[in-house]
Amino acid sequence: MKNIAIFASGSGSNAEKIMEYFQNSQQVKVALVVSNNQNAFVLERAKKYRVPTMLLPKNWKSDAENISKNLKEKGIDLIVLAGFMQLIPSELISAFPNKIINIHPALLPKYGGKGMYGMHVHRAVKSAGDSESGISIHFVNEKYDEGEIILQKKCSISDEDTPESIQQKVQKLEHEYFVKAIEKVLG
Repeated sequence: MKNIAIFASGSGSNAEKIMEYFQNSQQVKVALVVSNNQNAFVLERAKKYRVPTMLLPKNWKSDAENISKNLKEKGIDLIVLAGFMQLIPSELISAFPNKIINIHPALLPKYGGKGMYGMHVHRAVKSAGDSESGISIHFVNEKYDEGEIILQKKCSISDEDTPESIQQKVQKLEHEYFVKAIEKVLG
């Protein structure tokens, strides 16, 4: 059995899709949901699926070594960032080499980097007049959105699309393909 920990900072719609998908799996278990936000709705979603939760302290980055140790003690094989809004410290990346993945709501390397998340990305895509957008699932390194890409999927964008309709198209891809990328990484 492979154990995954989902890190999320907000609502957790992708986290819920992952928990739902693997809830009866004999190969993969969502063993933990981790958040840096005590008010994140993802914590309620975790309760619904009876997944234990862990709240990170404000200074968690300075304690990344202990957090890594804690995750290893819990048997975590893969860390999945699903709307986690903080840069992962190098100590955690070193402890889980090529075992931390992230989903980004654009076709990287476009629209990546600090501050490029959620609607900020979809507004940038619309402003640029791009004819397509999509998702990028990638390994995490010490820089925002620069890790090796595991999977990209595209959707068409028309002149009539708004940032909100782009978000809906992209989220549909996220919900369909994130679990497939997790399975691929876990092999």
